[in-house]
Amino acid sequence: MKVAFAGLGVMGFPMAGHLAKAGHEVAVFNRSPDKAERWAGQFGGRAAKTAGDAAAGVEVFVLCVGNDDDVRQVVAEALPRMAPGGVVVDHTTTSAVVAREMAALAAGSGRAFVDAPVSGGQAGAENGQLTIMCGGEAAAFAHVEPVIAAYAKASRLMGGPGSGQLAKMVNQICIAGVVQGLAEGLHFAKRAGLDPAEVYEAISKGAAQSWQMDNRWKTMAEGKFDFGFAVDWMRKDLGLLLDESRRNGAKLDMTAMVDGFYAEVQALGGHRWDTSSLVARLETPGQETSGQENSGT
Repeated sequence: MKVAFAGLGVMGFPMAGHLAKAGHEVAVFNRSPDKAERWAGQFGGRAAKTAGDAAAGVEVFVLCVGNDDDVRQVVAEALPRMAPGGVVVDHTTTSAVVAREMAALAAGSGRAFVDAPVSGGQAGAENGQLTIMCGGEAAAFAHVEPVIAAYAKASRLMGGPGSGQLAKMVNQICIAGVVQGLAEGLHFAKRAGLDPAEVYEAISKGAAQSWQMDNRWKTMAEGKFDFGFAVDWMRKDLGLLLDESRRNGAKLDMTAMVDGFYAEVQALGGHRWDTSSLVARLETPGQETSGQENSGT
């Protein structure tokens, strides 16, 4: 298909690359033009000067930007330039409110909007192994499913507009609890005089096993956090879902508590540390971590 992609960050750059490798005709837009030019030089697509330019005549317009307002701006520029009946696919993690707003805006122009937040992080984007939760009309999802398959190992329509964002909120609630549990478990193991590596081998084959344990236990034990999904991004996501919980009445006591713990990590200088840095706030005063050293604190 003729596709555009806006937002070439650590996720968007490889995702757009997978689209080009799959044979789609791809135009890209990024606020930093040099990144768009670099992408075009690597993958052979077209670097556009504006979101509207990238959207000219495309069937599918994909974006992965920063926040609600970024989505509003890019979609407003893109919609009038897209082919009639085109579909916007938004991989940004936003509020469900803005997803519904953009769906209504797209419908008013004879086009469609699918909110499609992702899980899998930078590695998932680079390897084409993302999990994608979608919200929107069934026909629109069916139209774009073969496109997003270029970088997804799984995608599922969760319901109408905003449903993808709501499902992503569930994902972040679960991750917050798991990572806090790992942080406390590791902290306890160290205080008890146990070898963290031996503890991992003992418990990772049983009911405590998780993706977070398999991929983060070792680096947490070593105090290495200079990679992965940043604390600032996680706090943005948790803020969105806590706002939503106030609208729908969900009780998220644990999630609110963990959000506060991440605020403490930010106060330590860990804005860009991986989310597994929750363990840093449990370490004894003066005990340095590799993450602190790498951030210059």
